Amino acid sequence: MVSKSEEEQLNRLESQVENGGGGAWEYLCLIRKLKIRRSDNVLKYGLTILNDPKKRSSIGNDEWTLYEQVAIAALDCHSYDVAKDCIKVLRKKFPESKRIARLEAMLLEAKGLWEEADKAYSSLLEDNPLDQATHKRRVAMAKAEGDILKAVEWLNKYLEIFMADHEAWRELAEIYVSLQMYKQAAFCYEELILSQPTVPLYHLSYADVLYTLGGLENLQTAKKYYASTIDLTGGKNTRALYGTCLCASAIAQLTKGGRNREDKENQDLHSLAVTALEKDYKKRAPSKLPLLTSTLRSLKLSS
Repeated sequence: MVSKSEEEQLNRLESQVENGGGGAWEYLCLIRKLKIRRSDNVLKYGLTILNDPKKRSSIGNDEWTLYEQVAIAALDCHSYDVAKDCIKVLRKKFPESKRIARLEAMLLEAKGLWEEADKAYSSLLEDNPLDQATHKRRVAMAKAEGDILKAVEWLNKYLEIFMADHEAWRELAEIYVSLQMYKQAAFCYEELILSQPTVPLYHLSYADVLYTLGGLENLQTAKKYYASTIDLTGGKNTRALYGTCLCASAIAQLTKGGRNREDKENQDLHSLAVTALEKDYKKRAPSKLPLLTSTLRSLKLSS
């Protein structure tokens, strides 16, 4: 994640370059360091350096890094001729490079030549099954084709090798949710919670999936994870508070509001969530408080 100071530095450099104050190379280096995409600017200012022999020689061996950066930006901007020219220069300099081979496959992908690109990626993975970037490109290509099931297949194969990639687990979970494959999504969120137990978003998303699945056991577990989300966010997550009310109401309906200790805890948690929600709405959106009160009244626990 880009910090506030880094963002300010980036914007300052960008303004300086746009107004002719120099610093294009520093600006491009910062974009690369922060791993952000400002492809139009990278293409524009990168070419001003590459097309000027004096400027190009001033950056020494970083010239090749810039060729790669501009090639990727050109693909984003659909400037395929520019990308092709940059890749050609890199291929001449590094004739055996697998990294350049991946760029060539990306050019095929950008042009919509899916079968040729897939063959190129497959060939790269045969040579190096641990090529993380190529695995990710294959997933991205499947999504670009609109073949979500293939993207799921590639993501699962990727995670068999790179099990610690949290972003990949989250992406797979979100795809499963979009396909209404909630049990599979739940498994992904379980993996995320195991590896990063203090991230509230994973607890909240897991609870949402379990609530959607329904059934007493899932609802009881969902309620626990809504509660842990509330705890991790200092009681300030409205969605988790409302989710707690929904779970408590659904559990009461399924258990017919018995008088055992669990039902008493369910009622207490529901009351606490309602109080917290009303307090939050009074402070942030008082005009919507009557609507909230009406909604919560409909979720009243059975007696």
